[in-house]
Amino acid sequence: MSERGDRGELREIRAPRGWAVWGTAAWAAGVLALLVVVPLSMRGAYGDRLATHWGASGEPDGSLPLWAVVVVPAAVWAAVLVATAVFRRAARRWRGAVLVSCGVLLAGEQVAIVRANLHHADWRDADSVAVGAVVTLCAAVAAGCVAALVSRRPAAAPASRGQGARMEIPEGERRVWLSRTANPWLRLVGAVTGAVAVAAPLAGAGDLARPMWLLIAPFAVASVAVLGCSSVRVRVGERGMDVAFGPLGWPVRRWDAADVEWARAERRTPAQVGGWGYRLSGLGTTVMLRGGECLVIRAKGKDFAVSVDDAERGAALLNSLAGAHTEHP
Repeated sequence: MSERGDRGELREIRAPRGWAVWGTAAWAAGVLALLVVVPLSMRGAYGDRLATHWGASGEPDGSLPLWAVVVVPAAVWAAVLVATAVFRRAARRWRGAVLVSCGVLLAGEQVAIVRANLHHADWRDADSVAVGAVVTLCAAVAAGCVAALVSRRPAAAPASRGQGARMEIPEGERRVWLSRTANPWLRLVGAVTGAVAVAAPLAGAGDLARPMWLLIAPFAVASVAVLGCSSVRVRVGERGMDVAFGPLGWPVRRWDAADVEWARAERRTPAQVGGWGYRLSGLGTTVMLRGGECLVIRAKGKDFAVSVDDAERGAALLNSLAGAHTEHP
């Protein structure tokens, strides 16, 4: 990213990357731990061999010893990690999607295999994995799509446009500005991940002892998080600015008018802020639901932007309200 200095030259600003490195490391370690811990933690509930392959009829027709059930998917996951590290430059755009989707796919398969073999001393008596396979595949595709959306690298930032205009407010009048924005694709992703979380208990056939919570928890959290960033409602009034998230209008971020240094309208794209949703970058915090006009404010030395329509009018009103607090504390 870049911005113009006092003399008009461009200087580079790099977005913080520590969170991405630590996030990738945590994901890699978490998936590996799940692949190893799940079968070993249940080893007293099945025999020495586990069914690992099912035919078209739904009956198990192949098996592996417990140690192989642990080692094989862990080795595959290690190979995926090595490949994405070696080819990180060539596959930079898709690395996040590959890591997330492969991790979900391997973890889901491991959970499905363990669940099917529970309480069966002979692997030939293992349950079907048809439902678990469908749930896992849908979850992997949905997770990969989310990762592809949010892992786009930032591009060049536009030059500063100044602090924005003010709105003339006649004495004795009060004005309020409202705007809403929603992203239908994020709503769809949130609905799909929520459907996976709801469908996962069905794969357990009512047996709460089976580890289906390993599928339910992450996709329930993902659904709530994505839906929370799929729409916003922005209100500018006498007290300042409120930004309400999600279909329920919660949570809400608030800024007092007295704390706002300036507000302006600015055009931004997902590439500039690193993707869709609630983004942190060298431009500050951005709620990116669609490319184009955004309302940008600076309060207490920090920048916040949200993509909403009619942002110029909202910025002008907020500047006037902030100026009134400065002139008449």
